[in-house]
Amino acid sequence: MSELSQLSPQPLWDIFAKICSIPHPSYHEEELAQYILSWAAEQGFSTDRDEVGNILIRKPATPGLENLKPVALQAHLDMVPQKNNDTAHDFTKDPIQPWVDGEWVKARGTTLGADNGIGMASALAVLADKTVQHGPLEVLLTMTEETGMVGAFGLQPDWLQADILINTDSEEEGEIYMGCAGGIDFTSTLPLSREAVPAGFEHLQLILKGLKGGHSGADIHVGLGNANKLLARFLFAHAKALDLRLVDFTGGTLRNAIPREAIATLAVPAAKVDELKSLALSYLETLQNELGLKEKNINVVVENVAAGQQALTAKSRDAFIALLNSMPNGVIRNSDVMKGVVETSLNVGVVAMTQEEAKINCLVRSLLDSGKDYLVESLTALGELAGAKTVAKGSYPGWQPDASSPVMAIVGETYKKLFNKTPNIQVIHAGLECGLFKKPYPQMDMVSIGPTITGPHSPDEQVHIESVGLYWKLLTALLKAIPAK
Repeated sequence: MSELSQLSPQPLWDIFAKICSIPHPSYHEEELAQYILSWAAEQGFSTDRDEVGNILIRKPATPGLENLKPVALQAHLDMVPQKNNDTAHDFTKDPIQPWVDGEWVKARGTTLGADNGIGMASALAVLADKTVQHGPLEVLLTMTEETGMVGAFGLQPDWLQADILINTDSEEEGEIYMGCAGGIDFTSTLPLSREAVPAGFEHLQLILKGLKGGHSGADIHVGLGNANKLLARFLFAHAKALDLRLVDFTGGTLRNAIPREAIATLAVPAAKVDELKSLALSYLETLQNELGLKEKNINVVVENVAAGQQALTAKSRDAFIALLNSMPNGVIRNSDVMKGVVETSLNVGVVAMTQEEAKINCLVRSLLDSGKDYLVESLTALGELAGAKTVAKGSYPGWQPDASSPVMAIVGETYKKLFNKTPNIQVIHAGLECGLFKKPYPQMDMVSIGPTITGPHSPDEQVHIESVGLYWKLLTALLKAIPAK
């Protein structure tokens, strides 16, 4: 962690280094939570915890600023666990290894956890830094945001005392977020029938890999490849002609991360193995032509494997491939109201197969409830055509923009005074917890800010060092600029 100790501002980077040293993927945040509670108690702060595990830390106002409106700084405790295929890493046991690469901090072969570790570190740094001036202050750290916003769903009314909430989960310095998309998880479960593989077939794996992956909200408009969809496209084009017997299909690891790799285990007539390899090479050339500017490391590989379980019947194979290939994916519609912002999107995130069934897990996002409903209806209709059981669950609301928000105006004015330029007021397509916070705290004024983070939810995740300093400068100035009650 010595590299981070040389960075400014402190103690933000030291706290972030400590966060990296404690494993905290979704559903495994407890060790980090206990460390923070112990740290806060040692500092003499009041701490509390609710039934779902959210942490609330309170710090009295700087003397003379007791009359300012109380503020809550908010971040989430968990991080997305993604790693490169050649990286040996257990996210539940091994620390993240951050390192400095020029203007950026990255991790060695894994996600960095700057989403939302930098925001969490900034909130704790405000608590620790006696030079930061502020009114009555709360720090809210929520549980398991990345896989269902568990903490935000469980937040109870009358726990927070703040009038203003500053969410630290944004990922572009110079942009202030006043709204976000809502979302819902959608799963299609297709029953499968299997039969023995005929004699004279060879067993192979068709692997599509090397994609960048990324955040299924913030990066959905970039045009990155989705490994599940790209592999399904190949199988739909060639499975029948080559008499491919599909034994297994797996792709993606999280419904909110764009899939970087997908693998189809196949049985192929021996006489058609060379044709399969030739078609795979030709398909790679097609993908390089279509996606090569964005996906420079895309690859399609055919490898021999040992004979395994039975293969799907032709009917099951065709139903599965057709369902996966026909599912919409990516940007469905751009917003007419917020120019340059995605309105509705879909990520076909995880595909897994057992002996009896195949599951396709998707994440639908939309700024509009109607857009979310439309996609759910479309996916339900596709499932009915394929004979799949479909379930939509975990719906969370968007955060509706409030153009008259007082704190939004204060952030804009403070930013302009500090940096002599006007920030961009934005609505983000990613899901922020603010929409859920509005249910127990409908009158709370909210805003979201953060440093520049690229590649979140992928091993390419990195945070821009200079932007962290600018974000810290804005955050601390903003706390002092909060108006009186």
